[in-house]
Parts: sequence; structure tokens; C-alpha cells
Amino acid sequence: MTESSTVDTPLKKLVGEKTAKALAGHLDLHTAGDLVYHFPRRYDERGEHTDIRALDVGEQVTVLAQVQRTAVRPMRQRRGNLLEVTVGDGSGGTLTLTFFGNQAWRERELRPGRWGLFAGKVTEFRGKRQLNGPEYVLLGEGGEGEAAANEEVEEFAGALIPVYPAAAAVPTWVIAKCVRMVLDTLTPPEDPLPATMRATRNLVGLDVALREIHRPSTKEALYRARRRLKWDEAFAVQVTLVQRKLRAADWPARPRPPKPDGLLAAFDARLPYELTGGQRDVGREIAADLGTAHPMHRLLQGEVGSGKTLVALRAMLQVVDAGGQAALLAPTEVLAAQHHRGIQELLGPLAQAGELGAAEHATRVELVTGSLGAAARRRALAEVAEGRAGIVLGTHALLYEGVDFADLGLVVVDEQHRFGVEQRDALRAKADQPPHVLVMTATPIPRTVAMTVYGDLEVSTLAQLPQGRSPIASHVVPAAEKPAYLDRAWRRLREEVAAGHQAYVVCPRIGEGPQSEEEAPKEDDTGRRPPLAVTEVAPLLAEGPLHGLRIGILHGKLPADEKDAVMRSFAAGELDVLVATTVVEVGVNVPNATVMIVLDADRFGVSQLHQLRGRVGRGSAAGLCLLVTEATEGTPARERLDAVASTTDGFKLAELDLEQRREGDVLGATQSGRRSHLRLLSLLRDADLIRDARAEAITLVEQDPELARHPALAASVAALVDEERAEYLEKG
Repeated sequence: MTESSTVDTPLKKLVGEKTAKALAGHLDLHTAGDLVYHFPRRYDERGEHTDIRALDVGEQVTVLAQVQRTAVRPMRQRRGNLLEVTVGDGSGGTLTLTFFGNQAWRERELRPGRWGLFAGKVTEFRGKRQLNGPEYVLLGEGGEGEAAANEEVEEFAGALIPVYPAAAAVPTWVIAKCVRMVLDTLTPPEDPLPATMRATRNLVGLDVALREIHRPSTKEALYRARRRLKWDEAFAVQVTLVQRKLRAADWPARPRPPKPDGLLAAFDARLPYELTGGQRDVGREIAADLGTAHPMHRLLQGEVGSGKTLVALRAMLQVVDAGGQAALLAPTEVLAAQHHRGIQELLGPLAQAGELGAAEHATRVELVTGSLGAAARRRALAEVAEGRAGIVLGTHALLYEGVDFADLGLVVVDEQHRFGVEQRDALRAKADQPPHVLVMTATPIPRTVAMTVYGDLEVSTLAQLPQGRSPIASHVVPAAEKPAYLDRAWRRLREEVAAGHQAYVVCPRIGEGPQSEEEAPKEDDTGRRPPLAVTEVAPLLAEGPLHGLRIGILHGKLPADEKDAVMRSFAAGELDVLVATTVVEVGVNVPNATVMIVLDADRFGVSQLHQLRGRVGRGSAAGLCLLVTEATEGTPARERLDAVASTTDGFKLAELDLEQRREGDVLGATQSGRRSHLRLLSLLRDADLIRDARAEAITLVEQDPELARHPALAASVAALVDEERAEYLEKG
């Protein structure tokens, strides 16, 4: 009799040492629980087809297809024969399987009409898609040489054939066989969800769900299994967020109430324009939060150019009025320096405390970055430590030891997604009591993401653009199909410069040498050329289509003083064109810049392109963004660019961006370098389920904050959202 197993049983006891080693090494699966939670990526149905025409070259795939014909021909370069097997998917798409060497038994086995699963890497030869020496398993009865596959074929006896995330050394049918071995011995795990919740929400039991998701008896059973396991993911995240929100509400913080006749009032009086209705409304929300004895945790999201920085500055001034200090953390030195200049200009005499001509309610504004000289750094740190600097701006250099605040009352994090969790938390730890926290992002966040990732933050949205902002027109320039369009793009840029305006040219890469974070990925192994680089493109433009124009270069590897000098020259109108990487993506504000040409635009993400084009149209003249690409019509990359060009609605684009990214990343798997536990839940498609899970989580946690009465549920939540991810959610 086979010994029973639990979710903690090591796989080597169940599937053998060799297979267990492969599962651990290639897929990070170590226990029975790891394997049963390694869910199929999709399900193929015999008689239905996988769309072979949609396969990407370079992709590792498993396809369900039917053998159409075989052909044997001698190899040209060496002795022996080559077996070519053509398989089809029923839709007209075909794939060539290539086997080298004399393998007559394969020709007999791969008879026309046979169905099988074929796994390998997609390559292209003379315009035809192919798999070289693929692994495969044939379905159905008969076939010489098939005895070895009989056990595996058992996995595909049902109508629905599970296809797993696999590796070349561990194909999907090996995983399916291992799953069967584990499920045959697995003791049903305790169901952590309260029975009343399962009944109310019509959820099947956990054991049934785990068995049906791997070996579905019907499509309906599979739907119910997936729905239950999605619920577990959504509920675990929401319970964690609700717990954190309740705990944070108990933390003490120093209230920073508004002062009717202080620095903020003086600033409002000198503003040369009126706040938008949205800025006033969000300002009132933040002012009320700052006046409470519990730390504010608020996310301020708003379209590019909606005036978030002004809202944040007014919050900082309120804190300074109340005797505290405010720190603004920016992702790059260019942006930190620009914030410093911009805030000093806005405040004028209000930023000149201790100087001749200072206003009555003045403070000091200090910039702290890694490139400060020793003397300037000592002076700035003294201003911060002694409390004379009410507003402190900087990069991650603010986090280092030796930067001490007299009374840190507010932390503003600009472009939150550019910082690691630990960095944000280090700054927050510089206060004696938890400071108020305002997180800003110009990347619009779909409602379900806000609910799932920022569920412990209050969310404010600025949707209205300030008066005087101009519309931005965006167009795709198909350089490979229509080279004349690219020539016209450069002429269009020259026309804008001739009219007295300025332009950006954005490239994905800096140049030779190792890449930095601001650069898009290098060429892949499918033969694509390397992405265009700033240091290579700028001289070509200067000698060619932009000859005679004043061209500057900006990227993250320039020395800080050089970066600042280039940015100042561009802002002052001393340069016509700035050739840059994505270092200009956030916060750079030059109202006279009206046109942006993004080269190799298909190598950037949707949100990144939306951010980039927000650098133009910031003044009274209309903005133009031209997305140059060699991606051909009908490809996913081209469709993505067409979508960006078709709308300036950041929320629509954010949803598109989310569809194209691995949604698990929102739980911090990218930051932690570990496997994401958000395996089934779709933040877009499962919005209603997430909303229901949040409602149940609020009810349960309010009655039992630490889940003391639900130990199995507490253990399940801890497994799905482990401590590392819980901290990520809390600190985010």
C-alpha cells in the first residue's frame, strides 16, 4: 500500500530523486504542496487547435497538433538523414519538426493523422516556423516505440489536456505525471475557509479544487476549481491589507494641523494662478489627514501634468507651519534638482529664511544628492539636522547614515514605482514617530490594482489638467514599411524648432558597455538588432537630418553636474534638441518643448510611453509625439503602439499595460526575486471577485483582527502572502 503524503512531503519521496532534482532546479518546486500549486497555464482540447500562427520566434512552447506529413532527406553538411515532420493545428497554421540523424523509428511513430503534444523553442528557417529536435508525447492508441510514453498518455485521457509552465528539461507531460503521483497519495488538506463563507460565496472545497484544476472532469468543474483558488489568492491579500490598515490606524503620529496665517497662506496668496477644483479637493483631504494623531498613508495619482507637485508642496508647507520638516524623495538626480529649482521659484522669498529680503514666514529648501561636494554637503546636512531646512529634496542619498532630521513630519515619495520598499522604509524610519506619508504616481492605476496593491492606502486622484495645458497628438511611424515617414518625422521636428520650439529624441539605450536600469532590454537571440543608443544616434542626427541644430545628450551615466548643466541649457532654450534615454521620463518640465520622437518605441512599455510623451505639450503650444518602430502591422508590438497613439486616457492605457505584464509582479515578486504567489487571479478580469473578497476580509478582520479564532486561515494567508510580501504591501 502506498504511503500517504501531505503538502509538506519532499518531492523526492514521491517522484524519485532524479525527477525531484529536475523539478527543483528548473522550476523551483520542492514539496508536494509546491507541485499541486503549480497550476496548468492552459488546457488543450483534442480536436481543437492551438493557434500556431500566433507563436513568437524564440518562445518556449508546447503545442497540441496533428501530424500532416513526413519527409526524409540527406543532410548537406554531414552524413546522415534529416527527418522533417509537418504538423498542423486545424486552422491552417503549420509547424516543421526537425530531427537530425538516422531515426527511422521516429518516422514510423510520427504517422500522418496522429495527435501529440510537441514542446521546444520556436525558430524560423526560410520563412517557416520550426522546432528543432522537440520533445513530444503522442496521444491515443498504437504506434511503434510508444510503450515508453504509455504512462504519460494516461495524463491525457480526459477531454481537457493540462499544459503546464515547463522547462526544456521538464516538459509538461512529465509534470502531469508527477502531479498524478502526488494527488494519488495526498491526504486532503484542511480547508482554511470558514464553512459559512464557502456556502455564502458558493465555493467548492479546497481538496476538490486542487484535484479538478489538474485533472478536470468537465469544463464546469474546472471553472469552479479555478474560482475557488482565485478566491483564496484574493482573500489572502485583502485580509493582509485590512489587518495592516487597522494596525496603522493605531499608530501614534504628531498632528500637523493647518495654520490660518502661516507659510501656506502666504504661498497661496502669491500663486499667480488659481488651483484647479481637483487640486483644492485633494488638498482638503490631505490637510485633514495631516491634522490627525495617526499617520496619513495616502496615494496621490494623477495624469502627467495634472499638478501633483503643487499639491505635495502645499502639504509640505502645512507641516512646516506646524513646526515639522518635509522630505521629498525623487528617483533621479535630474528630477530632484528640477524639483529644487521649481520649488524655490514657486516660493521665492518664502524659501529664503535667514537671508536679506526673506518673507516673514520663510523656511529653507535644501537639496541633498550623492554628487554634492564635501563642503556643500556639510552645510546642507547641518541645515537639515538643526531644523532650519523645512523642506528637504533628494534622491536615495537622503537614506544614508549621517542625514538626520530635527523633526521629520511628512515623507513625499515621487514616482513610487521607481523605489525599492527598503529605501522608502529607511526614510520613514528617520522620524521619532511614524511620519505622514504621501505617495505620488503619474502612472494611472486601475481600480482593482489600487484595491489589491494599495488597499491599505487612501487613494486621491487628480484627473483635471491645469488651464493652459495643450493636447498631445501621437502617431506611429512605421520606419521599415514606409521609410519616407521617418524622413517626414525629422522634417516635422525641424519645423517645430524653426517656429521657436524644442524637441526630445528618446532612445532605449545609452551606448556601449553594461546597461543601467533606465535602458530597455538588449537584443534577444531571435536575430533582432540591438536597440538604438543615445551616444550612437546623436552624432548621426547631427551630421544628417538635424544638421545645424543645437543638440545635447542626457543619460544616467553622465556625471551629476554635467546632467544638471545639460538640463539647465535645455530649459533655458540654449539647446534645440535633447537626445536622451528614459531619464527624462518623469518630472522634466520644459514648456517650450513641443515634439518628441521615440526611436524603437516598441521596446518601451505602455506606461513608459505615456509618461514620456507627457514631457511635451506642457505649455500653450500643442504637443506632438511620434513613435518610430520597425514592428510590422498586426504584430502585438505594433498593436500596443497603435493603442498608445489612439488615446491619452492614462487609465485605459494602464489596463492595457496590466494585461501585458505578469500580474503577479504587483505583489513584489520582482522586488524580492521570488516566485509570485498570485498565480490565477487576474486584476482586470476578476474585479468583482476581488471586491467581494475585500468585503468578506473587512467583516472577518474587524471581528477577529489576528485571526485567533481561525488558525488554519491564518496559516493559509501566511503561506499565500508570506511575511516578505506582507511587508512589501505594508511599506508600499
